[in-house]
Amino acid sequence: MATHAASTAPASAGRGYMADQRFFTRFAILLAAFILFGFLQFELRGFVDVRTAPPFLHLHAALMVSWLAMFVLQSVLISRMQVQLHRTHGWVTVVIAAGVIVVGSYTGIHAIALGIVPPFFTPGFFLALNQLGIAAFALVVVLAIVRRKQVQWHRRLIIGSGILIAEPALGRLLPMPLLGQTWGELAALAVQLGMVAILARHDRKVLGQVHPATLVVAGIAVGVHLLVELASRLPLTGQLAASIAGA
Repeated sequence: MATHAASTAPASAGRGYMADQRFFTRFAILLAAFILFGFLQFELRGFVDVRTAPPFLHLHAALMVSWLAMFVLQSVLISRMQVQLHRTHGWVTVVIAAGVIVVGSYTGIHAIALGIVPPFFTPGFFLALNQLGIAAFALVVVLAIVRRKQVQWHRRLIIGSGILIAEPALGRLLPMPLLGQTWGELAALAVQLGMVAILARHDRKVLGQVHPATLVVAGIAVGVHLLVELASRLPLTGQLAASIAGA
């Protein structure tokens, strides 16, 4: 997704927007490649057998790959000034994102029910991590849709959605069994904030200051990790996870 505004803004604004579009396109490509690598290396190391995975996991994977493909394609279309195609595909991306949210939530719940939660997570922590992480992704996508006519906001929020949804890939790249759930999630947050810092550095270089959208992404990233830590410690969360597991 990236912007309806490009079709209505003055020519000078369009040239200003395009001046640093290459950065956002490259960021989107590298971020998508990083996420895919996180999952592929996990499978290649023998931690997942795709042949025996439940159907909902295949659907979840297909939706995620589709979203990443659109995440990159939309930025490439804008970099090529194909605004009408970008706008048309934008609503397709919204539908795919909705599927990612619904199926992602379902996948997390049924992973607990099937007892396939990673051993370094308690079921309660995994439940909070999955559901709140999906909620944070949904929030940033909705904000990006609302701000779709404001180019600088929209493209930063879309990049932010990719940064947030990179968390599961980080769980497969970081040494989580050694770090444990709390330190592991702090390490994942540190990497995500490092990604936000790259965006902030670009803001300062191009705009002279960090854009508010970048600060919003950073705030949501920190906020969701704090909420996961707090929610996972509530007895109600553990009871709910135990109920899902049939314990």
